[in-house]
Amino acid sequence: MTLSAAAILAETARRRPDHPAVVFEGERTGYRELWDDARRYAAVLLDRGFRAGDRIALLLPNTPHFPKVYFAVLAIGAVAVPVHGLLRSGEIEHVLRDSAAAGLVCGAGMLPEGDVAAKATGVPVLTVLADAESAHPRLDVLAAAAEPADVPVPRAPDDLAVVLYTSGTTGHPKGAMITHLNLVSNVATTAVAPFGFGPSDVLLGCLPLFHTFGQICGMATCFLAGGTLVLMSRFDGRSALDLMVTEGCTVFMGVPTMYLDLLDVAAADPRRPRLDRAFSGGSALPVAVLERFEEVFGCPIYEGYGLTETSPVVAYNQVHWPRRPGTVGKPIWGVEVEIARADLADRIELLPSGEVGEIVIRGHNVMAGYLGRPEATAEAIVDGWFRSGDLGAKDADGYLSIVDRKKDMVIRGGHNVYPREVEDLLARHPDIAQVSVIGVPDDRYGEEICAVVRTRPGVAADQACAAGIVEWAKARIAPYKYPRLVRFTLEFPLGPSGKVLKRDLVARYAGR
Repeated sequence: MTLSAAAILAETARRRPDHPAVVFEGERTGYRELWDDARRYAAVLLDRGFRAGDRIALLLPNTPHFPKVYFAVLAIGAVAVPVHGLLRSGEIEHVLRDSAAAGLVCGAGMLPEGDVAAKATGVPVLTVLADAESAHPRLDVLAAAAEPADVPVPRAPDDLAVVLYTSGTTGHPKGAMITHLNLVSNVATTAVAPFGFGPSDVLLGCLPLFHTFGQICGMATCFLAGGTLVLMSRFDGRSALDLMVTEGCTVFMGVPTMYLDLLDVAAADPRRPRLDRAFSGGSALPVAVLERFEEVFGCPIYEGYGLTETSPVVAYNQVHWPRRPGTVGKPIWGVEVEIARADLADRIELLPSGEVGEIVIRGHNVMAGYLGRPEATAEAIVDGWFRSGDLGAKDADGYLSIVDRKKDMVIRGGHNVYPREVEDLLARHPDIAQVSVIGVPDDRYGEEICAVVRTRPGVAADQACAAGIVEWAKARIAPYKYPRLVRFTLEFPLGPSGKVLKRDLVARYAGR
């Protein structure tokens, strides 16, 4: 049996050759043109000695070059290793070494960091978007003169397609090994439900393509359905609203910070896109933000849950059954999700409905393991279940609720406090635009609850405001849960997927 994820683009190019696949800075690229360009890139890669099974790192911005290189790598049977575009040379060096990369395809604007890492590891570099004086071979220029390769190269379902590096909340990032079966199954399943992509859909591609949400849920799923991906090189609320209106976007996918930015922009801009539906992931979306967005944009938001190690989608609210804001819906087709005791490391002991424990997953979406880390793989996949590291609960109807990350849980005076619960409450405070709740060291209670707040425009971030927030929360939540400390910030540190980096907040505010 053979299965290549490159067929996601190749088959759509046969079905819809002239339909726009990508729109970028006003230029439209049809499916046949995109696939032919990917095959030309593949021809250059083959000519330079890359073969099936080689790992090729991609350090590329959100331009049409990303899908061309990505599908070229898959088409020759090699393994794509997307690299976060804001990493520094030392971090890129880790990815290149850890993945044993045979090559690096690097955007010209990322060469200052990528080149240093490549030289340190002896990895050859091809570049795109570079000028004629580039010291490296220019893949896009060479491809323009090449004949399209006869690809895809057949692969087995359990051959690797992509290695996706985790965000590395502890220690160095680990490479999650995603097979062709993982990738194709997740894309084919979610294209039907929850995303319901059709050929007339137009998706705003504002998520970074190096990240699994933008790359798999966005780009790959849109291409499988034959829709149109309107790419943004970088998200900002004003440009996003403008693009959605002018390009007629029907679908929006984003992380909570993006929804907040769009709401800020919409307060001063009366234009509204013709969005049919929106999808949130990456981190918890406060119900208050969901409700405000739906009121302002007239568009339902479906919140879901996934991880790098699960290709990525695990569960989602869907149009086929009632949405339950505050939950991440039910598992996607072919995937099982249960709740297990979080204190047992060597075995899985499932808990009944309604109890809080660690979310465990099994199905077609679970990775093959961590690249080169059999011990970490054995810790993560136990009794056939992937241990997510997230705390959650399932109700009697099968809806999954995320309580928090095990590592983010705060223990105050012996009481377990889940920051998400406190964040959901504080998101309803009239003066708060965005909030993240952390635990900071405390001599008496071990940890104290601290709310890091970005206020709404016109609200003074002062001691009186902080005191008001504390009193407001105190009246609405258990005594051991409300924040005794409030700290203000103009912006939050964000990871590659738009998640707030709580470890950075703890480092910033501990002891203050």
